[in-house]
Amino acid sequence: MLSFFGRETFAKATAPLGKALVQTGLTPDAVTVIGTTVSVAAALTLFPTGHLFWGTIVIWLFVMFDMLDGAMARARGGGTKYGAVLDATCDRVADGAIFGGLAWWAVYHEHSRWLFFATLVVLVTSQVISYAKARAEATGLSADGGLIERPDRLVIGLAGAGLTGIGGHWDIEWLTWAVHVAMWTLAVLSIVTVFQRVLAVRNSPGARDVITPAQPQAPEAP
Repeated sequence: MLSFFGRETFAKATAPLGKALVQTGLTPDAVTVIGTTVSVAAALTLFPTGHLFWGTIVIWLFVMFDMLDGAMARARGGGTKYGAVLDATCDRVADGAIFGGLAWWAVYHEHSRWLFFATLVVLVTSQVISYAKARAEATGLSADGGLIERPDRLVIGLAGAGLTGIGGHWDIEWLTWAVHVAMWTLAVLSIVTVFQRVLAVRNSPGARDVITPAQPQAPEAP
């Protein structure tokens, strides 16, 4: 994944696939929408009904498919500002659906308030982590880094869900706790990441400069 192996390595590995998809006539925006739509549909139908393993497989495949939009944009000579905003927006929607589906399963299938709580923390902090970076960059500041980024969140969360699905199918009791371990690990590390990003913004050059209020313009004389 990106944060584990580096963005450059991931970009090189996906470049041939990006070129191949461009030749089919698909656009990066279409790939983004397709990947997000299927991921959301799988998360909101398979996870709540207890099909954790198959939900994980489908979501994983289409999350990886969605990540090819960047390779396609590079193959076409560059992306667009609209494409970047669309991609970021769809990522937030997919993350919300994935952890929302797991939260639903935790409440109505497992009847576990603690697992629901941990998953809810992950859902909220995943949005805050991304928003902090976007808002900082919009004001000319930096909020990079942190322990958990989106690729890490998906790897840990989906691995936990998938292993729990396997454990439930084969009656391997200890393996059914994988999603509990994954969600609590993500909850703790995501909270730390929120503080790391806020601190990164605070330490950015110009972050504590006083913003002068805009003076209201005098109405023009008739």
